[in-house]
Amino acid sequence: MHVESAVSLKPYNTFGLPAVAHTLVRITSDADVRQVVDHPQLGRAPKFILGGGSNIVLTRDMPQVVVKVEVMGRRLIEERDNAWIVEAGAGENWHDFVIWTLAQGYPGLENLALIPGTVGAAPVQNIGAYGLELQDRFESLDAVDLVTGRSVTLHASICAFGYRDSEFKHTLAGRTLITRVRFRLPRPWKPVLGYLELERKVSETGITQPSAQQIADWIIAIRRAKLPDPAQIGNAGSFFKNPVVTPEQCRDIIGRDPEIVHYPMPDGSVKLAAGWMIDACGWKGKTVGKAGVYEKQALVLVNRGGAIGSEVMTLARAIQESVYGRFGIRLEPEPVVV
Repeated sequence: MHVESAVSLKPYNTFGLPAVAHTLVRITSDADVRQVVDHPQLGRAPKFILGGGSNIVLTRDMPQVVVKVEVMGRRLIEERDNAWIVEAGAGENWHDFVIWTLAQGYPGLENLALIPGTVGAAPVQNIGAYGLELQDRFESLDAVDLVTGRSVTLHASICAFGYRDSEFKHTLAGRTLITRVRFRLPRPWKPVLGYLELERKVSETGITQPSAQQIADWIIAIRRAKLPDPAQIGNAGSFFKNPVVTPEQCRDIIGRDPEIVHYPMPDGSVKLAAGWMIDACGWKGKTVGKAGVYEKQALVLVNRGGAIGSEVMTLARAIQESVYGRFGIRLEPEPVVV
């Protein structure tokens, strides 16, 4: 357990927003977490779990104990007839882990390439992209209870995965620290290509049977073309969730805006494209203070240089009001706002 005081969090959030952690603890194992829980001062203090900082908006300094997860390691746990079971430490970079699985010959995560953040944060958000969600490849995870210090193994039924959601955002929020995650990668592997942009790539290239690495390469190229690199422009990826509505609500909106982009869901509901709605309200490329809407993708808010968290949230609220005024839909932010 490594404890530091008065630590700038600017390098530890991809938005590049200024904030200071009064106390920051780096943990590399379950034993480190138990040390924090048993510590006379740290144990009782409120805690904030920090992974890669790619899904947070910091609006102030942090009086909580910031627990930075740096548990590393990647390995094949088991080779079954129908799946590879692979495990990664919660502190591993997500994209690096995806690329490692492909290099080792364990395909199945390629649709989730280049998503920022850490492995430990992936189940919290139930990350998803290009027709695949984390829950589709999830096996189990190890975690430590921040109240009792007890280590537990959790399966999908306890995690309660939903669209960009899990139990770690609700009853387990701030109480459970994920240390390792295991994934079930199916054998034989089948490509997941039922997404418009991937279908376009198949059509453009003539490659009708792409390999997992080819799909990963396509997705990396697509993401780089429309999403800013946090190392160049501070951002937290998609800022708003795509709202899910009833078929009746969708028909009502189509009646007013026939061109709205929407996707039927397996359960009969309809997902609306938040980025399209924000663009339709004229926000693409606009700036409030030093926070702005990315020119190539209206779903992404960016730090134009020197932005503070309150500027980002002022911009976000203005966008929410615009979209609600036109479509009657209240957009929900994806990042955790501190």
